[in-house]
Amino acid sequence: MTQIDKARTGESSPELLKACANEGLDAEHLRKNLAQGFSVLPKNRLHSLDFPKLIGKDCPVKVNVNIGTSKGYSSQTEEMAKAKISFEYGTDAIMILSTWGDLRGMRKELVELSPVPVGSVPIYDAAVKAFTENRKVIDFSEKDFLEMVLMHAEDGIDFMTIHVGITKDVLKKVKNSERILKVVSRGGAIVSGWMISNGLENPFYRNFDEILSIAKDYDVTLSLGDGMRPGAVADGTDPQQIEELFVLGELVEKARKAGVQVMVEGPGHLYLDQIEMNVKLAKRLTYDAPFFVLGPLVTDCAPGYDHIVGAIGGALAAYHGADFLCYVTPAEHVSLPDAEDVKEGLIVSKIAAQSANSARNFNTSVEKEILMAKARKAFDWEKEYALSVDKGEKARSLRERRPYDGEGCSMCGPFCALKILEDSFGKEDKDTAEQD
Repeated sequence: MTQIDKARTGESSPELLKACANEGLDAEHLRKNLAQGFSVLPKNRLHSLDFPKLIGKDCPVKVNVNIGTSKGYSSQTEEMAKAKISFEYGTDAIMILSTWGDLRGMRKELVELSPVPVGSVPIYDAAVKAFTENRKVIDFSEKDFLEMVLMHAEDGIDFMTIHVGITKDVLKKVKNSERILKVVSRGGAIVSGWMISNGLENPFYRNFDEILSIAKDYDVTLSLGDGMRPGAVADGTDPQQIEELFVLGELVEKARKAGVQVMVEGPGHLYLDQIEMNVKLAKRLTYDAPFFVLGPLVTDCAPGYDHIVGAIGGALAAYHGADFLCYVTPAEHVSLPDAEDVKEGLIVSKIAAQSANSARNFNTSVEKEILMAKARKAFDWEKEYALSVDKGEKARSLRERRPYDGEGCSMCGPFCALKILEDSFGKEDKDTAEQD
């Protein structure tokens, strides 16, 4: 039985109980959310998870890391190193988005290595296969679409992105639209190019029932990709983006009826003032399905710093109801990230998630904020390091770079606000005691 089927029969699976225990959540309440499709627990029946994760309504916001090779840089060893550093710094999920090399070998190795859910994008395999055989990247058969979905399920993938919302009706309006960057989703572009070349409907859409059958058999969570997501803030919230969202809402209902876990992917690039509306609209149109956002990036004018741009948008999106943040690295838009880029991207996304989770009053996040405040009051540096999202690695190095031999730090020294007031209160208490 799938996770959603078990939840619907009143059963709390071992994975559900473990996920709730790890985060201090009410298992029975989350079972009901899972049964209704308001949350998902991505877990392929072939993948044993040390840390199962709940994503969706009434769950703390989760963070996803993307890794993967490219034609320019293809090293399976390097990608697994990126994966290991992601696990070390606490990613909640990881996606393998390779477009060169031994795609299946990398996928299988990552599934075996990963203690958290693993995601993928099956359409990449078909495009890479075509390219390596000296064909265009969109030169493959409709059958290939489904074969790749099945292959990824057989390899133990827990959740997979399928760009199913780009229908012929959606696509025909893109060419003459005012959108500056027509399609920035790589998977969305491959599917769109195939549709234009063959004059046919999206095979994912045409064969959605068969995809649901595969997903149910392996208990794969479907992540409905936003092929029409805006790739520039100037293109945000345009008709193409919204029209695709209506299609995704239709397919969410269909997946739930089939007993398949499903979440929805969202933008992309958005002006800051559009984020709240986008999250709430997506939740409304997709019947409160878990919402997975890339960023959103709130300005296009900071290449090299897009991890910070994405964290700004991600914090706001998560506060307003987004459930799953896909990290962005400093290398976004300019190069394939290295391991250090992956680490930086993950850390700032975890900061965004922590900010939203504490503001949304999740107990574990609020308690962490209180513990940090108490540690600062006590000048307990080791406790501060332990509570930090990066285990205090950067804070420790900065303190050691310019040390201070007193209780405070070299920023204020003897003029530390906390120290002044604590000493003053201490003297007041001592004087009062002596008078008594």
